[in-house]
Amino acid sequence: MTFDSNAFLIIFTGALIAISCGFLGVFLLLRKMSMTGDAISHAVLPGIVIGFFVSGSQRSLEVILGAGLLGILSTLMIDALRKKAKVQLDASIGITFTLLFAIGIILINLFAYKVDLDQECVLYGEIAYLPIDLWITSSGLNLGPRITWLAGVNFFLILGFTYFLFKELSITSFDEQFSSAIGIPSKGINLALMSMVSYTTVSSFESVGAILVVALLVVPPSTAYLWTKSLIPLLRLTATLGILIAILGYYLAYWIDSSIAGMMVAVAGAFFFGSALIKGNWPLGLRGTSKSSPAFDS
Repeated sequence: MTFDSNAFLIIFTGALIAISCGFLGVFLLLRKMSMTGDAISHAVLPGIVIGFFVSGSQRSLEVILGAGLLGILSTLMIDALRKKAKVQLDASIGITFTLLFAIGIILINLFAYKVDLDQECVLYGEIAYLPIDLWITSSGLNLGPRITWLAGVNFFLILGFTYFLFKELSITSFDEQFSSAIGIPSKGINLALMSMVSYTTVSSFESVGAILVVALLVVPPSTAYLWTKSLIPLLRLTATLGILIAILGYYLAYWIDSSIAGMMVAVAGAFFFGSALIKGNWPLGLRGTSKSSPAFDS
């Protein structure tokens, strides 16, 4: 079998995105806030539209900044509804993302005649187009696929974020009150985490789409959690699953001539349900998830 550079780039980029989303998803899972990623992925739409309206480009810094600010705003809204208005977490998430997403749709319709932006370009993506979206410098130097560079930068940012704030992320994920008692700014760490989720969502739009990013934020960490409750093995297994999802997703999509991004998520779902069948005494329930609680041991 000959080496296919395009296949390698697609698989490599898909793995970077899956690992990046998975690392953030682990901490969202431990905080019981997995669907916050879904809320943020929809809530950033107004920021994207405003940023695109200002800059006229989907690839501009204004789009990323706008999405990041809306991601932080959605986090603050969810937290305020939960703590101040005493609304349950799932309800506060639903209220926040539907409201902000609706505002984004209204802005798209209002500015549709001024900017070339529609819902599909924001919500869907196809990683198969990656090899033809090249980053060419002003001097004519071809640096390769732009999305691969974007995914690589995002991967190292999240790796550094996880490494340097590992203790803070761990403690605030397991016991927010204890972290505040020992001087760790839990609200600041939470905002930093949600900002990274916002950035990751936006940077992955054009490759797998906002809707599919949600699956990569939730499914691989949830699958790994069925097998281990220890934090470091949980991160390692999530990363391994991300790589396998990218490889199997690509080749299965190639085999049946289907969407690569969609197949990657389908593979992720197959991993989860397979793990649930093995570990959860199906159909009596996922008992394995309640036998022990997360621990700091590795």
